[in-house]
Amino acid sequence: MIVELGHFALILAFMVAVFQMIVPLIGAHQNRPGWMAVAEPAATTQFLLTAFSFGALTYAFVTSDFSLSLVIANSHTLKPMLYKVTGVWGNHEGSLLLWVLILTLFGACAAWFGGNLPPTLKARVLAVQSSVAAAFFAFILFTSNPFLRVGTPPFDGQDLNPLLQDPGLAFHPPFLYLGYVGLSMAFSFAVAALIEGRVDAAWGRWVRPWTLAAWVFLTIGIGLGSWWAYYELGWGGFWFWDPVENASFMPWLIAAALLHSAIVVEKREALKSWSILLAILAFGFSLIGTFIVRSGVLTSVHAFANDPERGVFILMILGFFMGGALLLFALRAGAMEAKGVFATVSRESGLVVNNLLLAVSTFVVFIGTIWPLIAEMFFDRTLSVGPPFFNAAFTPFVFALAVALPIGAMLPWKRASLGKAVRALVPAMVLALATGLLAWAMFTGHSALAPIGVALSTWLVAGAAVDIWSRTGRGGIGYRLGRLTRLPRADWGKTIAHAGVGITMFGIVTLTGYQVEDIRVAQIGEPYQVGAYEIELVRVDENVRGPNYISTTATVAVREIETGRLVSEMHPERRIYPVAGMPTTEAGINNGFTRDVYVTLGDPQDNGGWAVRTWIKPFANWIWGGTIIMALGGFFSLSDRRYRVAAGAARTTPTEGVPAE
Repeated sequence: MIVELGHFALILAFMVAVFQMIVPLIGAHQNRPGWMAVAEPAATTQFLLTAFSFGALTYAFVTSDFSLSLVIANSHTLKPMLYKVTGVWGNHEGSLLLWVLILTLFGACAAWFGGNLPPTLKARVLAVQSSVAAAFFAFILFTSNPFLRVGTPPFDGQDLNPLLQDPGLAFHPPFLYLGYVGLSMAFSFAVAALIEGRVDAAWGRWVRPWTLAAWVFLTIGIGLGSWWAYYELGWGGFWFWDPVENASFMPWLIAAALLHSAIVVEKREALKSWSILLAILAFGFSLIGTFIVRSGVLTSVHAFANDPERGVFILMILGFFMGGALLLFALRAGAMEAKGVFATVSRESGLVVNNLLLAVSTFVVFIGTIWPLIAEMFFDRTLSVGPPFFNAAFTPFVFALAVALPIGAMLPWKRASLGKAVRALVPAMVLALATGLLAWAMFTGHSALAPIGVALSTWLVAGAAVDIWSRTGRGGIGYRLGRLTRLPRADWGKTIAHAGVGITMFGIVTLTGYQVEDIRVAQIGEPYQVGAYEIELVRVDENVRGPNYISTTATVAVREIETGRLVSEMHPERRIYPVAGMPTTEAGINNGFTRDVYVTLGDPQDNGGWAVRTWIKPFANWIWGGTIIMALGGFFSLSDRRYRVAAGAARTTPTEGVPAE
């Protein structure tokens, strides 16, 4: 009964979405307050119905209701409870239901917290948001219904993909979807503003909190996915430039550009057209990611489905919303005339440079991701574009962005002196150069990019520190320290986020440039040296039984060569999940502040040994530490009262209550 009610609630939510898409839009066009007012209760109703439907599907997974074909394909009675719950979104149909749940949640939040928005704009925003929801409700109900039953339920299910049975994957998709779908709000604000024919400073204030929230969630989601790949897949990497990894990275880059360009709209009423275009493209890249994951046109370990019918439906959604929004953008070009003027050297110009570098780097990732499909369709060639291309093509733009970011942050609005800004950053420059030279001296013989990356990451962190210190004015140390505690949270958020970028960059360049790798056949009881450590395969235990898997577990001792001290005893595993018939690798990792010792167990060898791979990975955890710091910076900015949803909506002058960058 609960399952049927969940299905019925999903159908009702679709009907409410269609109603919310049409009535408020007509009301805004004809200035009918009653028609516009229905958008708010409709948005709340739509969310509650979708939440009930999602809850019903979750109940089916938790209770192992094998009358549902989706539960059969993705669950098992022996599976731990955590993975029964996460099995709800560990598949195509359930993940789509999570997608629309988050989509309706954002729409409901706009209804709940958008009290200061002009009624016509609010009605149009909620109508556009609901039109996206209606499209995805139709996609679910007509091609991907999660509530399909089977005539004769089996005794047990087929289990969830073993790679997804991990805590990291339990939280990675929800955060990623909060970021993906959150960008729909920026899209809705952009389209609503185009329909009204008005883009002004207030629009920049309204759109920034939604974009910032989506960017923060996307940052966390990407970080969790990278962390999971690092410790779970057993190949020792954190990023493979997989098509689906790229599909999440592209909207993250565009959202970062939108955050910075909206500042110029808000502060100077310039870059209006560019900001609207970025808002459209950010959600467009989210839809492209959905197409990549669910159509099967590109091979990926993350892919949910391989169904041409579903791929065509998603292409129709993508074409309708992106084509319609871009057409409206072209028709309303005259309404986005820039009012503010600024000199070539100014904060505005720095943000333009920031945007250009982010946009071009996104284009590079997009071309590398989509090129195999283009080659197959038009040139009848099968090829793959891997890390060498992305590393070579993407890295220069990242380095250029790292150079420009601290300088741009120090420039004043409207007109600035480049020499003055650079002089203020001399201490950061000296520190960056010193760390780069130190890295070069310590690791001569490695890639030259690594010390350059170390210098640039130090430049980013030190530049952020100089920027926040410069905001304390002039006076004694005590006075300036006191001023630091009274600075707006938005200022602190920017500083923390920029420092997080530098810390993540430091982790990436040191790990990729200075890691030590060893692959060998290890004999039990025979130590060997890797870097500054002695590694010994102590024993291997076979047929170790877990909750729903059988494991071959090694015991590996790690000692410091210099002191002989036992650092850690690790237990890398090779697991077999009998129901799914699939093997997985569980790495043994000894985490440290300055390095990770990373060991994976391979196959047994004819001579009695075991294949063992060992890495010494310097500063690996700084990658995810920097990601956490970036997200914290975003949360700091969101907590600033001037960043709250629709803050300052009633103000008319573009300079009142403008959040600091």
